[in-house]
Amino acid sequence: MDVRPSRARLYGLLGLMVVLWSANFVFAKLAVRGAPALLVVCLRTVLSGAFMLPVYLALAKRRPPGDRGPGDAAPEGERAGLRPLTARDLPRLAAVGVVGIVGNQLLFVLAMSRTSVAHGAIVSATGPVLVLVGAALAGQERLTARKLFGLGAAGAGVAILQVARAPGGGASALGDLLMLGNAALFAGFSVLGKRTAAEFGSLAVNAVAFWGGGVLALPYAVYGLAALGGPGNIGPAAWAGILYMSVAPSIIGYLIYSYALRWLPASRVSSASYLQPVGASILGVAFLGEQPGLAYAVGAAVVLLGLWAAQRR
Repeated sequence: MDVRPSRARLYGLLGLMVVLWSANFVFAKLAVRGAPALLVVCLRTVLSGAFMLPVYLALAKRRPPGDRGPGDAAPEGERAGLRPLTARDLPRLAAVGVVGIVGNQLLFVLAMSRTSVAHGAIVSATGPVLVLVGAALAGQERLTARKLFGLGAAGAGVAILQVARAPGGGASALGDLLMLGNAALFAGFSVLGKRTAAEFGSLAVNAVAFWGGGVLALPYAVYGLAALGGPGNIGPAAWAGILYMSVAPSIIGYLIYSYALRWLPASRVSSASYLQPVGASILGVAFLGEQPGLAYAVGAAVVLLGLWAAQRR
């Protein structure tokens, strides 16, 4: 029987998770400054698939069939008995995961090549609100007056960000729109992939997504590197960004999130995501010299208020 970890350890891990996810925006910006965005996505996907393989094998070996292990904390409602993954299941999981996870990451990197860290982090934070919209359309959630207020506030906050966008500040309407598409794609995956995650566990869905995405991305990754004249023509900062995105948010952050869900309520664990856009904005100022400004702070505050209202139980 597992021994419950201390509160200090659990919240320390959650703090580390927020830092890892916040820094992902900065490292993505570094990556797209030194390499084409599409090549960054392909390299990140291939490397994530390679790194995910030993993680999945190790966790799957530790978990008896039908039991939920450290990597299997999935969306709310997942049942405890998980069906073992077989070769026959791979195409279905790959189709769901590649579109929902790899496609989500493609839009994320493309967005970060066209917008600022501060804008990207706030717009990306609307993902839970979009999940709520999708769940309501699918009949999985009921919209209350408070949730509708939260949806409206989040939308108003994003509008403020666009109206008050400073010229030359690094943010663009196209970049923010791509980031909104990234959040919408992941929201659709969260709603439509709920049954798949409940059947196999979220670790299996994520692993197969990156394996399938890695297979699809490998030819272009090789071609893209050859077109640049070899890996040496990608600078150290860009490689650092690609390697960081391949491991820290996709694997380490995910495992921390899953581990915390074993011991803490899902609402408490997910509430840590409110700190992500704040942390990303601070890191963007500290390491990239971004200057979001007062108008950004107002828009960000309205978005976070909307998120809190929409998700508060």
